[in-house]
Amino acid sequence: MEQHAQRREPPIIAYLGPVGTFTEQALFTQTDLADAQLLRLNNMAEVLRTTARGDADYGFVAIENAIEGTVNIALDTLAFDLDLSIQREVVLPIQMNLMGIAGADLANAELVMSHPVATAQCRVWLDNHMAGVRTEVASSTAEAARLVAEAGDAATVAIAPARSAEVYDLEILAPHIEDHSENQTRFLLVAASGVPAPTGHDKTSIVIHQREDRPGSLVGILQEFAGRSINLSTLVSRPAKTRLGEYAFIIDMEGHIADEVVGDTLRDIQMKHGEVKVLGSYPALGEGDGSRNEAAQAWDAADNWLKSVRSQIIEGQIDG
Repeated sequence: MEQHAQRREPPIIAYLGPVGTFTEQALFTQTDLADAQLLRLNNMAEVLRTTARGDADYGFVAIENAIEGTVNIALDTLAFDLDLSIQREVVLPIQMNLMGIAGADLANAELVMSHPVATAQCRVWLDNHMAGVRTEVASSTAEAARLVAEAGDAATVAIAPARSAEVYDLEILAPHIEDHSENQTRFLLVAASGVPAPTGHDKTSIVIHQREDRPGSLVGILQEFAGRSINLSTLVSRPAKTRLGEYAFIIDMEGHIADEVVGDTLRDIQMKHGEVKVLGSYPALGEGDGSRNEAAQAWDAADNWLKSVRSQIIEGQIDG
């Protein structure tokens, strides 16, 4: 974990509570954060605002789901509202479970509570097994489990992680009800400042606000990456929060801001296309395919070639 003098030891980490959320489960996969002071908050925007204010050293939020796409409240808060720096990404396999109080029976369920993202990820299962049963929104999957346990009503059930059943003493009535077994959620650890050092297998996230909307403007931006063999893993357009029809592009690219080729790309985009906000450069998950190193080596070779040409420049004028 990146260390900074202004941060507490152990650090305070804010995340979406209560106890038993998927966010907490993902956070606990990070062994170096095991001794942190945990600050559970009611929503993701508040997690990020608390971190930006300095009341927490880090914030930990979900940013993308393999089925439902981006988590817009977290993405927009990072992109438009606050200045935070991404420190790392964490990916968690998502397994949904239907749970109720002791003695509850799936056949007698009248109400399903959960976070709307979780409910959406179980849509097919719910249609096949609980058609006509009402659903109700909770602020998190764990909060749904807590409310079911607190109500003590056998006709009310929750969709939540298995850990929530343990925490709130609920019975799992139907395990693994997610519609897609390969479902995963990506989380981000953010801080008010600081960029982790390059590892050789990194990712950089940026926001681009175009200076003007004209035909081919997005193509021009993408050509800056393609011309330097920089792979993009994410390209999302979001309303720019200015006026109707204006959008900003949020991009995840391979490479670190310290890489010359990445820096040159961002400089050209800033100069020619629009304002660039860097959300962070941080270690990327998975194994790299070597393409980033090959591109960096090609860039270094070209840079050395240009330096050799420039070295032949003669200072002053030849007398004649």
